[in-house]
Amino acid sequence: MSYRTAAQGFVLSLNVLLPTLELMALPASMRLRGQRCFTRLHRSAKRHHGQWMVLRKIQADPTLLRPELRSARIQRCRCAIVISSKVSKRAVKRNRLRRLFHTHLRKRLESQDQFAGQWLLISLRPDASAIDSAQLLEECDSLLTSAGLHS
Repeated sequence: MSYRTAAQGFVLSLNVLLPTLELMALPASMRLRGQRCFTRLHRSAKRHHGQWMVLRKIQADPTLLRPELRSARIQRCRCAIVISSKVSKRAVKRNRLRRLFHTHLRKRLESQDQFAGQWLLISLRPDASAIDSAQLLEECDSLLTSAGLHS
């Protein structure tokens, strides 16, 4: 194999991988950050309980965001995933679950403009690591539906 064909194969394999890499994380405009935001979600959000996770939903309060994010022209549904070390002691497993939920939420909520101005927090329960990812995503969809964010 010549250098040229090896390089072409590398570029082809990158082109195949890039679309999947692009959807791995939530875009910055959909991420929820900051201790004040999380405190508000924990204290006064409406909770939707599932067997392996809890979904908290609240109307957005831009005054709790950092100043540079308050004036953002594009308001989207902001999300956060909480996976404690009780779910899995291994950071690799927790990060895989986080990436799985980020991809799922991005697919479900990115193009939904009618849900702009909502903040979501998904907290996994300690026994969630033993469950198949398809079942977790199915429960996530059912909680999104009960919260009125997915049909």
